[in-house]
Amino acid sequence: MTRADTSRLLADARTERVGIGAFNVLHLETAEGLVAAAERAGLPVILQISENCVAFHGSLAPIARASLALAEAASVPVGVHLDHAESESLALEAIDLGFTSVMYDGAKLDFVDNVATTKLVVAVAHGAGVLVEAELGEIGGKDGAHAPGVRTDPSEAATFVAETGVDALAVAVGSSHAMTERTAALDIELIGRLAEAVPVPLVLHGSSGVPDETIVAGIRAGLVKINVSTHLNAAFTGAIRAFLDANPTVVDSRKYVAAGREALSLEATRLLTLFRGE
Repeated sequence: MTRADTSRLLADARTERVGIGAFNVLHLETAEGLVAAAERAGLPVILQISENCVAFHGSLAPIARASLALAEAASVPVGVHLDHAESESLALEAIDLGFTSVMYDGAKLDFVDNVATTKLVVAVAHGAGVLVEAELGEIGGKDGAHAPGVRTDPSEAATFVAETGVDALAVAVGSSHAMTERTAALDIELIGRLAEAVPVPLVLHGSSGVPDETIVAGIRAGLVKINVSTHLNAAFTGAIRAFLDANPTVVDSRKYVAAGREALSLEATRLLTLFRGE
């Protein structure tokens, strides 16, 4: 199966009123575990490579080509997405490499500059048949970007989508990046108003800090793409810690990394099923 068109994955999920998991790739082993999870669940998944991931690896192409190869070989639909790119050039590189969607994140810019820069990325992406996600109302918490109480205004969101032509919108509705405890409270009423105001799928960032039942309520209210990273990273790292505690003489990294990959994969399988309301 060839890699999946992200726009089709989101359109189908929106029509069915279910969520689709968009999970972050940190390295090859996470990508492998996430594709295995989707195959185990028999459901689509979106692999996300962030600008931070690119910085860790030193460049985009190697981890991107590995993820794209896994998507091509998968038995279920797998999209490959660039997450939180504040660099226009990185977004354009991802388009050239064959990503099925990119997120240009101009949320730190003022509204006018965010619109102008996002429009430039949209023009190139649409010429290549690539979906563009954008963000309005920064998602709080990570690196102290802003107070988590910030919310996206529905009328401003509608204007932003109309002026930029973006295909999906990440909104600030109460979640916060990089949370290790699942205690965030989503503004379900606001999600409903945003879903009515905005004609494109809504994206939830910072989902790691949101309890299962609240994510499900958010999906029912109109969320479509559910981004998860920290929660799955915790499963990966926790399994490695447990393996090394039980096997203190092991030096072959494949053995403990395999334990982390499997733990991440099992939790990703559970989340994919949860987001479908199953």
